[in-house]
Amino acid sequence: MLCPECGKRPATIHYTKIVNGHKTEMHLCEVCAGEKGESMPGFSSGISFQQLLSGLLNFDNSPASGTHESFSSQTLRCPTCGLTYNQFSKIGRFGCGDCYKTFKDRLDPLLRRIHGHANHAGKIPSRTKGELKLKRQLEKLKEQLAIKVKAEEFEEAARLRDQIRSLQERLEK
Repeated sequence: MLCPECGKRPATIHYTKIVNGHKTEMHLCEVCAGEKGESMPGFSSGISFQQLLSGLLNFDNSPASGTHESFSSQTLRCPTCGLTYNQFSKIGRFGCGDCYKTFKDRLDPLLRRIHGHANHAGKIPSRTKGELKLKRQLEKLKEQLAIKVKAEEFEEAARLRDQIRSLQERLEK
């Protein structure tokens, strides 16, 4: 798709604006998007994914959130690669796989804000050998058990309890 403004370059910036329920879409090249930057709120002449992620990461650092002091007073650092949380929030990338574990407490609120929850609910890779599937099944059974107990369906609740125990034993092996 070519940019409708200049008709020369490909439209790589796709901008959707919703005001009072009225949706407006624009598809522009980077040059034209930069020229229209003043009429497009939040657009700079070169916004990157890392800048977007950095903005989301720094959202919780505001004094109003009550976490400003804890973020600035102690610097969390990955023991494997040495990356700090502040460095991660600036570059928008982790240094290694252990960064996910190191920064987990700070990533959970971000994921909840973006996705609505912090738990993965998509497809399960086959290389996990079914452990994740068992955990999900266990969670569902526990939810069903709570519903059955609340409804005083104790025979069904006992059956679910037995299934839960069986799954827990399989997970422990």
